[in-house]
Amino acid sequence: MPITLDGSSLTIEKLVAIARFNEKVELAPEALERIKICRAMLEEKLANKEIMYGTNTGIGEFSETMLNDQQVKEFQRYLVYNHAAGIGDPAPIEHVRAALAGRINVHAHGNSGCRPEITLTLIEMLNKGVTPVVCQKGSVGASGDLAPMAQAALLLMGEGEAFYQGEQLPGQEAMRRAGIEVPGLQARDGLATINGSNLLTAMSALHIYDMERFLKQAEIAAAMSIEALLGNMKPYNSKLHELRGFKGAITSAHNIAKLVAGSDLTTGKMKTKVQDAYSMRSTPQVIGTARDAIAYARSQVEIELNGVGDNPIFIPEDKLTLTGANFQGSPVALPMDMAGIAITMVCVLSERRLNRLTNPALSQGLPDFLAHEPGFYSGLMLSQYTADHLIVEQRILSAPASIQSIPAAADQEDFVSMGMNTALKNGQILDNAFGVLGIEFMAAAQALDFREFTPGKGSLKAREVIRRHVEHLEVDRPLYNDHNKMKALVKSCEILDDVEKEIGELG
Repeated sequence: MPITLDGSSLTIEKLVAIARFNEKVELAPEALERIKICRAMLEEKLANKEIMYGTNTGIGEFSETMLNDQQVKEFQRYLVYNHAAGIGDPAPIEHVRAALAGRINVHAHGNSGCRPEITLTLIEMLNKGVTPVVCQKGSVGASGDLAPMAQAALLLMGEGEAFYQGEQLPGQEAMRRAGIEVPGLQARDGLATINGSNLLTAMSALHIYDMERFLKQAEIAAAMSIEALLGNMKPYNSKLHELRGFKGAITSAHNIAKLVAGSDLTTGKMKTKVQDAYSMRSTPQVIGTARDAIAYARSQVEIELNGVGDNPIFIPEDKLTLTGANFQGSPVALPMDMAGIAITMVCVLSERRLNRLTNPALSQGLPDFLAHEPGFYSGLMLSQYTADHLIVEQRILSAPASIQSIPAAADQEDFVSMGMNTALKNGQILDNAFGVLGIEFMAAAQALDFREFTPGKGSLKAREVIRRHVEHLEVDRPLYNDHNKMKALVKSCEILDDVEKEIGELG
């Protein structure tokens, strides 16, 4: 059943379904009516020569330049041409599909002033699999993601390039093969397609979905490592965290306790330390902090997905045109900077547990570096090196982009969000995070293999999944294949899916 875009009910999960799983979309009938009413108002104002930014005026520094009737007709074409000024490799198809869905949802409010044909063409492009080729870099995240969205708008004139059925084609050819009529651009149509932070918001939505699932896997890896290190289980009693009150920590502690349920360590019969190191007993507080940060980022991104990010904004019921800055990417950029930092923080904690698993001074009797003949074999010594490399890169990438404004357009646009930089670096942070956590999973599974007690049901199931992909390290071998397999395994969420089937859904 198609996902209905009505301007107010687009969730991150729906966007993932559209972007990744090619779910069909439709425009709510009432939304189409709102778009028609708004367009009629705009055409009336044009006929009355009312000044409207980007419609019968220039843009940016040229906003005071008035256009004559002939220029109004041609202006949108050149607006799209000169803004299609990005650089770099094409953005992933799922990012662009998500951005198109977000833009349609903006139009659905009936405040953007474009013709209905523009919105309906974008819907056809999604449903028939025509995805504009969009350079990843070039947006400053204010006035919207102008450079990438302008490349998308080229297709509305039968220009640019598009991916279609596995091929990269000229835009006109892709539209022809898909049977989509090219609508062309009239007054306001171009700016109404490009003037919002839709790509950085779309990327952020997909990242949040992946971050939330990553954190659940971080709890699974933590449970395995804590068990392998003969951890004291008292720090994972949710009552401890309820007394402090942070929602994320309460959830994280509950999840870890659920994962270790059934473990011999929970019976009190096995000797454990009175207090473990912070990298073990602080796990609910640290992952909980990340949970809370990402929950806040989710709330901001979903507001933006369902808001009117455009300029100018037309309010038909009041016959009003309002010029402002609802394209500004800061409401998404700042919380997403924090979300990226949160993922890096969780990875730092993961590496510290990895160190305890491999360090003979800290590993509670495990073989040195989890090797069968320490000294002759080095076991997982070098795996920590790899995790350290990834984390240093994450730390560099965690510097916030949202404070890095460089003025543009002759200082008319003198504060910009740089939210696209945030979105791009968050993708890299996540990619590294899959590797770091994959290495902890591998080490924890190796360590549990040496223990002679029964781990929790969640830990056992996770180890079983890992062993489908990576064998126990009996004799030293090149580890890069194992590292890459584990990274792919974390990204796929196979461990999470199977563990949840075994013990029930994690919070």
